[in-house]
Amino acid sequence: MTNNDKYLTGWGGSVQSEALANALPKGQNSPQKAPYGLYAEQLSGSAFTRPRHQNLRSWLYRILPSVVHSAFTPLPHAGIAIPPNGQSMPNQMRWDPLPNPQGKVDFIQSLQTLLFNGSPQQHQGGAVHLYAANISMEKSFFYDSDGELLIVPYEGDCEIFTEFGKIALSPTEIAVIPRGVRFQVKALSPFIKGYICENYGQPFSLPDLGLIGSNGLANPRDFLIPHAAFEEKSGDFTLITKSNNQLWQANMRHSPLNVVAWHGNYTPYKYPLSYFNTINTVSFDHCDPSIFTVLTSPSGLTGIANIDFVIFPERWMVAEHTFRPPYFHRNVMSEYMGLITGIYDAKTEGFVKGGGSLHNCMSAHGPDAKTCEQAINENLTPAKQSNTLAFMFECCLPWIPTEFALKSGLLQNDYQDCWKDIKVMFDRNWKG
Repeated sequence: MTNNDKYLTGWGGSVQSEALANALPKGQNSPQKAPYGLYAEQLSGSAFTRPRHQNLRSWLYRILPSVVHSAFTPLPHAGIAIPPNGQSMPNQMRWDPLPNPQGKVDFIQSLQTLLFNGSPQQHQGGAVHLYAANISMEKSFFYDSDGELLIVPYEGDCEIFTEFGKIALSPTEIAVIPRGVRFQVKALSPFIKGYICENYGQPFSLPDLGLIGSNGLANPRDFLIPHAAFEEKSGDFTLITKSNNQLWQANMRHSPLNVVAWHGNYTPYKYPLSYFNTINTVSFDHCDPSIFTVLTSPSGLTGIANIDFVIFPERWMVAEHTFRPPYFHRNVMSEYMGLITGIYDAKTEGFVKGGGSLHNCMSAHGPDAKTCEQAINENLTPAKQSNTLAFMFECCLPWIPTEFALKSGLLQNDYQDCWKDIKVMFDRNWKG
């Protein structure tokens, strides 16, 4: 891995960074007296005994250890509302975007849970949250005990100040904050809005390439890890955590972002989606949408993902004699789709930036009637699919909508109508 001006680069290996020269101990992880009077602390993202290539941990050298805070007490939050007995539905669903916030709302205050499944206690499944904030987190910090957070912005710029350093995040980029890592979000635009996939399962990793070979899709060198940065602040601060689908808060007299140096392979990172190397057909028909997978969280079954993060970026369409939009299909995975920018080629109306759609396991879906008719009658020449960036949180478990998803007024009650005008073209006398 190599350095650039703002980030360390690369995926998977052990890296190190220090904000003060020689803050990292030499030759051992936990010396009796660490440099600068720092405290050594290990953050483990996997069981200690996992195989070496799957073992996730980092050593942090901090001004005060993480344990220095008051007892946690429950923190009511209407947006983090996961019912104990929710029910998945076979209906195709689609939502409008969150409106701009009324009043001053920071990143954590703005969270609204849309979908969920599985259990953080069982390390399976996840949740889909939305955020729409307009102020920075000034006196509060957050970490997720339930899972890692994949943040997908579609409006506004922000800075995520983590224990490992700072990540600048804009639309068309993603950031992943591992389970347990403390952070604070600063708004750099009047509004910051986006999607979050909370992954309860195994941490996201790069998918195997199989027959694709050694290159393609997301390139390991394009993942960016923050340099060490710290703040030495005293005052009245609040530490918030999500544990077993509830929020809790504790008081602190110092900033938890006090890590002066660190080393390891359990770190936050960001990835520019524009760097994704799209694979597609150059003859006819479609490759399976798995070729668009950026990150995958494996399940306990080989070849089946707990959650896949998939994108549909700009790309050339050259397939001959082929229905080019995403074909009509039913499948065993459950798909939540969102739109980061532009227009999605299978739904030119109704599916908008910041909105989303849900097609659960075996629920049929595909292009709307207008797109279908155009695709059947199109004169096929090579064409650039431009002005588009959609994504999918695809899960082996059905997504369960929350009460907010069903009753907030964002659910489009006429979504099913986008297919009602598909024509019957059957002709038993067809001669070819």
